[in-house]
Amino acid sequence: MTLGLTPEQQDLGNAVAQFAERHAPIAATRDGFDALAAGILPVWWEALVANGFHAVHLPERLGGQGGRLIDAACVLEAAGKALLPGPLLPTVTTGAVALLADPTPPAESLVRDLASGLSAAVVLPDGGDFRARADGPGWLLSGASEATAGASSARTILVAARAEDGGLVWVPVDTGAPTATVEPASGTDLVSDVGIVRLKEYRAAEALSGIDPDRATCLAVGLVAGTMAGIAQWCVQAVTAHLRTREQFGKVIGTFQALQHNAAMLLVNTELATAAAWDAVRAVDESLDQLRLAAAAAALIAVAPMPDLVLDALTMLGAIGFTWEHDMHLYWRRAISLAGSIGPTNRWARRLGELTCTQTRDMSVNLGDAESEFRSWVAEKLDAAMQLRNDKPAPHGDYEHLATGPQRTLIADAGLIMPHWPAPWGVDAGPLKQLIIDEEFAKRPGLVRPSLNIAEWILPSVLAAAPKGLQERLIPPTQRGEILWCQLFSEPGAGSDLASLTTRATKVDGGWRINGHKIWTSLAQYADLGALLARTDPEAGKHRGIGYFILDMRSPGVEIQPIKTATGDAHFNEVFLNDVFVPDEMLLGGPTDGWSLAIATMAEERSAISGYVKFDRAAALRSLASRPGPDRDDALRELGELDAYTNAIKALGVRETIRLLDGQPSGPASSIAKVAMNVLLRRTFEATLRLTGRSAMVAGSEPAIVEPYLHLPAELIGGGTREIQLNIIAQMILGLPRK
Repeated sequence: MTLGLTPEQQDLGNAVAQFAERHAPIAATRDGFDALAAGILPVWWEALVANGFHAVHLPERLGGQGGRLIDAACVLEAAGKALLPGPLLPTVTTGAVALLADPTPPAESLVRDLASGLSAAVVLPDGGDFRARADGPGWLLSGASEATAGASSARTILVAARAEDGGLVWVPVDTGAPTATVEPASGTDLVSDVGIVRLKEYRAAEALSGIDPDRATCLAVGLVAGTMAGIAQWCVQAVTAHLRTREQFGKVIGTFQALQHNAAMLLVNTELATAAAWDAVRAVDESLDQLRLAAAAAALIAVAPMPDLVLDALTMLGAIGFTWEHDMHLYWRRAISLAGSIGPTNRWARRLGELTCTQTRDMSVNLGDAESEFRSWVAEKLDAAMQLRNDKPAPHGDYEHLATGPQRTLIADAGLIMPHWPAPWGVDAGPLKQLIIDEEFAKRPGLVRPSLNIAEWILPSVLAAAPKGLQERLIPPTQRGEILWCQLFSEPGAGSDLASLTTRATKVDGGWRINGHKIWTSLAQYADLGALLARTDPEAGKHRGIGYFILDMRSPGVEIQPIKTATGDAHFNEVFLNDVFVPDEMLLGGPTDGWSLAIATMAEERSAISGYVKFDRAAALRSLASRPGPDRDDALRELGELDAYTNAIKALGVRETIRLLDGQPSGPASSIAKVAMNVLLRRTFEATLRLTGRSAMVAGSEPAIVEPYLHLPAELIGGGTREIQLNIIAQMILGLPRK
């Protein structure tokens, strides 16, 4: 998906793409490399200015389009995707920084000039060594910048200089003045210029006031990230097109699983980069700390990794991608230069790690006073629940969210455990009402939200296919926690390939006789009921002839043998079924409807598991980063990298929520989040083990290190392995051929 979530933002991006196609095709850009490096404006710059693309974020009263910074980011995203050359990014960034200033005449004059089409660049405090000396009412500036994007083409450069009292002075510098020189450099990026700015006693009558340097830096990073998102999106399209058409060994190479998985990961990383860039730009109106959190995450997810992402795309194209004639190297060089422009990555990682030791990124969606009556009703129910307690723990452990009693019963009877289900099992809550319920639970941290556990993935099939009487028998007691479930899908010879299962269901008088062997069944030893897949027609195709049964786990012929895992616990089980009778009423749908019901169940499972990002898996690393010690700096950097990835997944979810609130259909976020969570979990525990050292020698360390690590395989495999999910992304989302 693109940065823009609204039709207007998407139309804006399309307009930029069409402009680039008409005025700046890449073939024409190649002919102008030398002119671009020298800072000569493209011949179409005036046409771009006439369209207002450079000033969508500037106020109308000052000559701009009156939009927001996210609109400017959408322009830059489209420009990055089209490889639009020239100084658009530094000019847009200069305008965004100038808008941070107090609305004085010098500031408004600069913004008006930018809106009229003046090309510009900005030197942030860490981008140069400029000194400002008071000179009557004005200033004298001297010093030099580091390599600065857009400096050679800029007619004005907004420079941050250090005053004698240690404060910052922001001065618009006229590059035509004799005391200001710009030395063009041979840039890595062939479609934009770079230069060194030198000032020698440059006289400025007035300076801009009120610009917060941290906020300015964060804005700049967010806009770079938006450009990078466009580059990544181009890579996905280029690779997908190549894999669909290129043939080797008599086959289209898009059928090769290794390439499918690489392309799927390219999409996953692109979607995370887009989400992180979007979050950084949307945070501009939030508190400075929240903006710092979002910008640092964008630096680490959408900017710093981009050269490697483009390199991955290049290698999937083979040798052709490495040639001068192919456009891939132009995007690669641009990504390298833009990544360098934000400074060393380690600084951003450490900065984010320091922030996340004490605070978290607020990913809430502002709902205003929408559905106020419904919110009041939910609040009343939850306040009443707060006065009650649950008095019976779950049979398999002291899990508060699975305990039963008066409190859970009240919440269940109100339809608030699965509120999106239809009444009377839920409250028919759409995305907006679901968010309201989430917020009201969050306001009451002492109130534990009940969970259906495994039943959350099974009862949708009961809702879809069971008659009303059976629903009434099964759903209310399950919601109250009186019925526990297990899922009898996997088999020793089938695993994730449910279509290959061999457990047989033979029709007999009044029901079905089941024989078979299931494995990896969670909590079977505690379950009252199980959702069972069995083959009802051995002559039918693999995906046909499967039935979906509800099994009483205490039926004669059910034998359960625990499987002890590396943790020493028996969370999983083997279940042997020997002539087990299941009555007709416990067959959901028809005898051959099981495949479609199973797919729906697995989709529920994947969605639930993707939501695990709400749990902090880096507790041990966070503890290490929060206290003095020789490894604290390393821990801070690792924590920053992990929290950046975590926040990108969360931003992906917020974007999907906003889309659903707008009435748009579900996108690929669930599949992408599942893969991303797999990556995050592996990276988290790898970093934790690497830094905690000897603490991992003790099983009962505080905070826990080894115990959650030993549980990791269940999370990595549950709901479909990463490889299965990559297949789904490659074939169902990217449209790569199966064979």
